[in-house]
Amino acid sequence: MRFFKILTVVFITVFVAACNFTEEIYFNEDGSGKMSILFDGNEMMQMIPETDSTELDKAIDSTLVFKDLLREKRDSIAQLSPEEQAKLKRLEPFSLRMVVDPEGGVMNFNMFTDFKKVSEVNDAFNAFQNASSVGPIAGGKTMPGGATEETTTVNYSFKKNTFKRETVILNQELFEQSIDSLASAEMFLSGSTYTFKYHFPRRVKSTNIEEATFSMDGKTMVHEVNFLEMMKDPESMVIEVELEK
Repeated sequence: MRFFKILTVVFITVFVAACNFTEEIYFNEDGSGKMSILFDGNEMMQMIPETDSTELDKAIDSTLVFKDLLREKRDSIAQLSPEEQAKLKRLEPFSLRMVVDPEGGVMNFNMFTDFKKVSEVNDAFNAFQNASSVGPIAGGKTMPGGATEETTTVNYSFKKNTFKRETVILNQELFEQSIDSLASAEMFLSGSTYTFKYHFPRRVKSTNIEEATFSMDGKTMVHEVNFLEMMKDPESMVIEVELEK
């Protein structure tokens, strides 16, 4: 599938070129909402190897619903290990939209899901990374080295008028190995960013993020960090927001 061939090119290139991610959440008054991880690969278009140019010679605007794909490929998935099956199962709530316009230099991926409670949402960034593992069962290419074990997870909560986002390292040894593997790409990743953009149903009363900026109505909070620094010390990225009653 052309969709997964392009997705594979993105994951191969993402750690040798500057990249920008935006984690965006819209909250309703009852705690439900929508989450998305947007990958802006416009600058990365220049880094795509010429050998892969044929995958990007035409514009594409396509949305993949993982729930439908996993149901369609259930026989192939049943042959995988329990661990890999569980990893794919985590993708089920998400959809992934890909927009590529070669002439306009546009390459965007947006992975999104609706939720009733944000605490029930899987780690969206890890889910975005895991999307590459769907390629082989859907007829796409396999990434070099295959899917890897997750070393961190992100927990979200929104209760008692307070939103919290925190990262937990699951395996310290594997985490340190993953950081070591980034050393060769530091020069490229130093310019990459990760932006948190949260839309709340009421004004923000306080937050622990001093550098955060807010919309005129005080309901939207934006915080941009260096992607590489966040990857190296994910547990330091704790976000707490208290809303007005």
